[in-house]
Parts: sequence; structure tokens; C-alpha cells
Amino acid sequence: MKKFLAVMLAMIMVLSLVVSASASSLAGTYDITVWVAEKAVDLTKQQIADFNASNDAGIVFNATVEAVSEADSATNMITDVEAGGDIFCFAQDQFARLVQAGALAKLGTKAAETVKADNDAGTVAAATSGDVIYAYPLTSDNGYFMYYDKSVIPEEDVDSLEKLIADCEKAQKYFSMELQTSAWYLASFFFATGCVSEWETDEAGQFISVRDTFNSPEGLIAAKGMKKLVDSPMHLSSSQASEFASGAAVVVTGTWAYEDIAKILGDNMGVTDLPSFEVDGTEYHLGSYNGCKLMGVKPQVDAAKAAALHRLAQYLTGEKCQMERFETLSWGPSNLVDQASEKVQANPGLAALIAQAPYSVPQGQIHGSWWDIAKVIGDDVKAAADEAGLQTALDNYYDKIASLFTLSDDVKFGWTIIGTCNLTDGFFYTDYNNEARSTWTDDLPLVKGEDGIWKTEKAYPMEAGVEFKVRQGLSWDNAFPADNFKVEEAGTYFVQFNEATGEVTLVAE
Repeated sequence: MKKFLAVMLAMIMVLSLVVSASASSLAGTYDITVWVAEKAVDLTKQQIADFNASNDAGIVFNATVEAVSEADSATNMITDVEAGGDIFCFAQDQFARLVQAGALAKLGTKAAETVKADNDAGTVAAATSGDVIYAYPLTSDNGYFMYYDKSVIPEEDVDSLEKLIADCEKAQKYFSMELQTSAWYLASFFFATGCVSEWETDEAGQFISVRDTFNSPEGLIAAKGMKKLVDSPMHLSSSQASEFASGAAVVVTGTWAYEDIAKILGDNMGVTDLPSFEVDGTEYHLGSYNGCKLMGVKPQVDAAKAAALHRLAQYLTGEKCQMERFETLSWGPSNLVDQASEKVQANPGLAALIAQAPYSVPQGQIHGSWWDIAKVIGDDVKAAADEAGLQTALDNYYDKIASLFTLSDDVKFGWTIIGTCNLTDGFFYTDYNNEARSTWTDDLPLVKGEDGIWKTEKAYPMEAGVEFKVRQGLSWDNAFPADNFKVEEAGTYFVQFNEATGEVTLVAE
């Protein structure tokens, strides 16, 4: 992929630290591009105008504000850093790959101190690689909690997983929580019993070690608690708000689902933190991940422009602008003052998230392969016939975690396909219901040609509607395209991937 030359990158990283320049040295007009979510475009334009009018350094930004999603921005940046936005917003799970690609400028000392003092610890950790802060916290609302139908679930039962399961089974209503399709939600049982999965990166964003205790006596307790729910005939592995319209009484999801659920349930909507489960006479409150969105500044050759951009990023992620985003877009702030405000505390979804916060774990930097490895635990727990089977599930998980640090270079730097495909017989399908057909669980390797283009060894029959991604090192850290590649017309195709541009194409046999 296109990146700056190593020498240029080194120079830019040094220049990006110059954020304490005098006001007079920064005065001037700067043409910049800013990438934000589509619904934040208009507000961001106004906030930049406010910065231009209020800053005392004589800085004026002639800003082009473009709608680029937090998921797409990271992929676009690492594909071509030079062509990327000068300031861009991204989801925290994209942080490591952006650091590795040299797409994020380090914060200067004063900026880093401000970030640490003004924002919650989880968002600060999400913006940190090694001991260096590379981004500005933008939100702190990417966590999950429980919505429930008050016409089915008595309020006195909401704190007990066992009572909730019983209520759902009695009413023949679903308890919807992604325990077989998402490691993000599944981890809540392990966090409840004190387990950790903590990954360490160096300053370059490379993963160098992990402290994972899922395979432990505490992990076995978590698996026992999880089995109570996955074994219920009313368990549904989903986090979609629409499940309430399809017979669910409980859905574990986040703030993004609030409006849709309110429309479905109306006055019967209940919102609260997650319940506790009981194993051998001891109760364990379900944990959760909490995550965030971040704002990054692209490294610059012009030291004055770099310093000016950092001032703008600090302003856009400061107390005033975060509150404006809350009031306009209902985005949950990472700023501590804003979090404590009456307005934020009065929002039911954010209030539930705040109530869940003491049991939540900041989503730091996580190896991209972990998500596929961990989500299998849910299926293995459900299939286990006894405690020995549960322990085997945890053993298998741990072996896969350990293997991530012994991958060969061919695997680590190679590219594969993963998606709605059956790799056993080499066909690609759209049928999600046939259990014999793997979906998003196995990888098909690509082979690098002399022209540098990666390609499948043979052509595969594909139905219209098949979706897949191309990823590197069996990980989601580098995966293309940003949205799934979707087959438009049935046929027999080779899959090609251009590593230099990130382009995925089909070539008919």
C-alpha cells in the first residue's frame, strides 16, 4: 500500500510534535480536508467556523468537510496516507492499523496532558500505543447494556439473568444477546468473573504480547454462566433493535439502537445495566466492553500547519464541541465534565451506559484475529455436554491465542478471503442457514503473482449476493474493502487483490 518514504515519515513525525509554536508563527490561512460521519458534517463546519472566529493565534482554516464513515476512513487512510484527510475520525478498533501505517501524528506533551486530564481513562487508553498518545478522544458511547419489554419483564427481575431467562421462556419471547456471533458481547461473562485479555503493542503499533486469563478457574465459571443462556430455547444471538418486533423481550445492544427500540416498544421500553448470573452460590455482574471514537491528525511536512491542525483537533474534541455533538447528535461524550452534566445523565441510554461503566472494561488495542478466535467460544460452550467439555472449549481458545505469536511470515504477511463461503468444496454461497457451509469463519489463501497481484489459485462458482473481504495475517487489522465486497452477478470467478491500492476485483474464468 502507498505510504510515505521511511525518511519522510521520520521527519514528519518529528514535525508533528511541534504543537507549542507561538501564536504569531501560526497565523495564516490553511486549506485542509476533514473527514467526519455524514450526520456530523454540518455541525463540524459550524464548529470550524467558530474556531476560526475565536482562536487567538490568527489561524483561519479553509476546510473542506467530507462525509467519510469512521470505518471507511481508516481503510482509506492506510491505502493512501498522502491523499487522506488532514483530520479524520475513526472507530477505536482501527487505531493499531493506523499507527502501523504512519497515518497518525503523535500528540505533543501539552496536548497529551490535556487529553489525559479531560477525558475518561478508557478513551485515553484507546488512543495510546506504548507510552505515546496518537489521537484525540471524540466520544465514549460504544458500549452495551440491556433493553427490555416492560410488558413481559417485571422490573424486580432485571438484575437476575436466571429470572430473565425464566420470564422469556414463560412468555415464549427471545432473550437476544450475541454470544455465538460476536466476541465483543461474549466477553461480558468473562469480565464478570475477573478475567482479562490485555494486549500489548510497541510504539509502532505491533502486537508483542498478551495477558489472557479466559482459560482459568474464573473462565470456567464464566462458561458455566454463559451456558445457562445459550442452552435456553429462547436465546437468540443478535443485537438488532428489530428483534423486539420479532418476538424478543430482551435485547443487549447499545445507544445506537435507542431510537429504533423506542419506536417499537413505546412506553414499554425499559433500559438498564446488564444483569448478574449465579454459579455455585456466588453472583457475578455481567461486564462489558466500552469503546469510543477518536479523531486523528495526519502527519504534515509543514510544521506550522501541523501545530495549527492539532489546535483545531483539541478544540473539536474539547468540552464545548463534545456537548454540542451530544445535544445535536446524541453522541456520548468522553469529556469528564460533559459526562457529569445533568443533560447527559438524563439520557436513558447514556444513563444505562454510565450505570454499566463500573463493570465495563476499556477496549484497548486488540489483535485483529482475536475476534474470530473468541467468538467460537459461544458455539463450543453450547455444544459442551459437561464441565470437561467446557474446559476443552477454553483450552482450544487458549491454544489459538498462543499461536498468534508463532505465525510464519507467509501467514502473517499473506492475504486471504473470508466471507459467506464454503471452503470445503470450494463454492461460494449466499445460504446462511445450512450449517455445513461456513460463513465468516475460515480463510481461503491468495497467491502472489509475479506482477505483485494476489489471486485465488482457481476460479470459484459464486452466487449473486455473496459477500467477502480480503484480509492479511488472518486478522481484521488490514481488511479490504471497507464495506464487504458483494458479488453482483452469479458466475465463476478468480478473486484478485492489489496490495498497492487495496482494490478487490473479480475476473471471470
